[in-house]
Amino acid sequence: MEESISGFKRRGSWGDIVEHGERITRALRDLGVEGDAFEAWDEWRPKSHERLDEDVSEKTAKQASISEGRGEKAGKEPNDDLKTAGKKLSESYEKLDDPDEAMGRWNESIDYVARAADSAGRKAIRKVEDAVYRKVMTQLAPYYFDNELVSANLQQTARFESEERFVFEVNVNDDVVKGQVSDLLSEYEDTIDRWHIDTEKQTETVEAAEGVEAPESENRSRSTTN
Repeated sequence: MEESISGFKRRGSWGDIVEHGERITRALRDLGVEGDAFEAWDEWRPKSHERLDEDVSEKTAKQASISEGRGEKAGKEPNDDLKTAGKKLSESYEKLDDPDEAMGRWNESIDYVARAADSAGRKAIRKVEDAVYRKVMTQLAPYYFDNELVSANLQQTARFESEERFVFEVNVNDDVVKGQVSDLLSEYEDTIDRWHIDTEKQTETVEAAEGVEAPESENRSRSTTN
């Protein structure tokens, strides 16, 4: 592992970079780090049974996608908001004898129309983002992850031609936590002779990322030996 101001870098096979992600995740967990940012990182980091150009690509496109608008956060489809807008508009006509009430319903109707348009627009943008990212950007740039806790990028440097097939760099964005993670990573190096990476039962493992058929793995577990 190489350590610099830009983060913790590991070069090697798919198994090597999976292990690198697991060690950093374990260090964060041992430090008591939790919450949405940690869960997002733990979900995105490469797993032994995943493929780079399928699973990691999909997760990268998803996390890079435009955020949800008010309607989506409320769990409403554009058509739902349009129906509600129509209902509010009808109610505004029923309240014409009360101008203030009628205007209130009218404004609510406009708000629902705007929310529907916002949701529809965001969905359309995501489709374009996803298509562009999958078909273009991953050919030009590394697979990446970024939130307030962790920034990471993963590149494939070669396919079978050499031992160094991937480069995975992970940075912990808080300098204090980063220093603590560094200390724990050094401790793991000193105390753990062999790191047993997480696997999933009856699924493709390390070599699967490179198109090599692999045997069934054991139940998903983690263990370390001194």
